[in-house]
Amino acid sequence: MIRKMTLEDLPKIMILEKELFSSPWSEENYRFEILENPYAHYVVEEEQGIRGYLGLWLNEDALQITTLGVASNHQGNGLGQSLVKYSLEYALENKVEVMTLEVRISNTKAIHLYEKNGFIKAAVRKQYYSHPDEDAILMMKTFEQM
Repeated sequence: MIRKMTLEDLPKIMILEKELFSSPWSEENYRFEILENPYAHYVVEEEQGIRGYLGLWLNEDALQITTLGVASNHQGNGLGQSLVKYSLEYALENKVEVMTLEVRISNTKAIHLYEKNGFIKAAVRKQYYSHPDEDAILMMKTFEQM
């Protein structure tokens, strides 16, 4: 079940952030996104606890995936695909023309997931990530408007 993220989810989200990312977002970042950012939309994948989460920023006709995480012990079970599918449906509902995201150049599993869903490699962002320093691939998907 995918549902909207709440402040009560943050303790579990922070555990997953630290497990999954070498430069995790802070609880304050998430708190701001949930309460103050009018462009933000954050959801969790929950079934007997939070197993994954997704962050989106909608700005006019563009949608950015800001974060996507799946608990290590649930990776490979289709949860990432479920969250990407949710983001694509959200994009269509909101008449988005383009979706973007950045992914570590070494994260081949994520790159494959995004490519499987129609994203293409658009550019390389040099030294985008830290801890460790690494380039990012900017990935993009465009939508035809009817």
